[in-house]
Amino acid sequence: MEPLLEFLQPLAQSGGKTVLLVMDGLGGLPHPETGLTELEAARTPHMDALAKDGSCGLSMPVAPGVTPGSGPGHLALFGYDPQRYVVGRGVLSALGVGLSLGPQDVAARANFATREGDIIVDRRAGRISTEECRRLAALLNERIRLDGVSVHVEPEMQHRAVVIFSGPGLSPHLSDSDPQKTGVPAPEVRPTAPEAEKTAAVVNEFIRQAYRVLEHEHPANAILLRGFDRQPALPQLPQLFGIRAVAIAYYPMYRGLARLVGMETVVPGPEPKDAIAKALELWEEHDLLFIHVKGTDSAGEDGDWARKSRVIEAVDAALPPLIERKPDVLLITGDHSTPAALKMHSWHPVPVLLWARTARKDRWIQKFGESECARGSLGQVRAVELLPLMLAHAGRLVKFGA
Repeated sequence: MEPLLEFLQPLAQSGGKTVLLVMDGLGGLPHPETGLTELEAARTPHMDALAKDGSCGLSMPVAPGVTPGSGPGHLALFGYDPQRYVVGRGVLSALGVGLSLGPQDVAARANFATREGDIIVDRRAGRISTEECRRLAALLNERIRLDGVSVHVEPEMQHRAVVIFSGPGLSPHLSDSDPQKTGVPAPEVRPTAPEAEKTAAVVNEFIRQAYRVLEHEHPANAILLRGFDRQPALPQLPQLFGIRAVAIAYYPMYRGLARLVGMETVVPGPEPKDAIAKALELWEEHDLLFIHVKGTDSAGEDGDWARKSRVIEAVDAALPPLIERKPDVLLITGDHSTPAALKMHSWHPVPVLLWARTARKDRWIQKFGESECARGSLGQVRAVELLPLMLAHAGRLVKFGA
């Protein structure tokens, strides 16, 4: 167990109700014409009022200058140091779609993609529909055969899928075939440890067969793999802190992250109001409610600055019923920044809003946004330190020492 969790566990006691609302990829960069980020330009009267009545700051998901994936970003918010707990994306996706991984299984996250010749021109195949993803996954399962290894492709959502390799002697120590950018070929998978040579050969054969199966499909005529891993054993939040925790997330991978740390998982509708309504349904049975909103990240990756602002506005418009339920702690933040200007995750600190009856009030804050949060009383904190703050404000940590 990591030092922070080990230190906090003996301090845990029963206490109040906490809501962690994560707008994926929340942080942004100023628009060249207005000088405002997507969050700063959004109409957010409810979040602005909470910011004035609570504490604001900025969080660093991993470390200065490090661009985090969604996995590390969320693990940090759950209190797990992402530099210590490194979990491959494949495991998170597999758990998110409800698969159980065995000790000989290696999981990889897959993107259906578009290639022209050898060049990847769209890593997401135009964000094909989930129905199309199911059809393509079934096609690969029907036609691909590997010697001595079983393989299963499970659709996730839109262009995303999971590939599970099962068999003796497999290793997760592999490089990705996803180049993480367009305009270049997809690299071969290579072993990153000597014992993974056999597995690399198996995975490359899977990719070769998949390309043959998909060659006449459009736009999804390629598949990219990344995040190879086996399922690790992480300390579980309910046992660590005596909390009944639930994740309310429409996208499967975030349910996978929650399952990994011992949360229950629930699938809401696709809109922010659906997730908040589901949280209110589950209110009495849980102490920690994690609400995930994906649309901010998708809009940022698409470079759609205005759409990202609209998603933030939709979250704000859905907040009143949650505020009226009066949680003891409400923390609103993101797992990382995804500026529309960059069309990708970035290393920039993420705005944080912590409302609680015991919070110091940042009455000088005029709006929930990056510039104002930089002046907040929380200062700049590591994301892994936010869980202790939530627990403390909920009365769930006893005094340390005499």
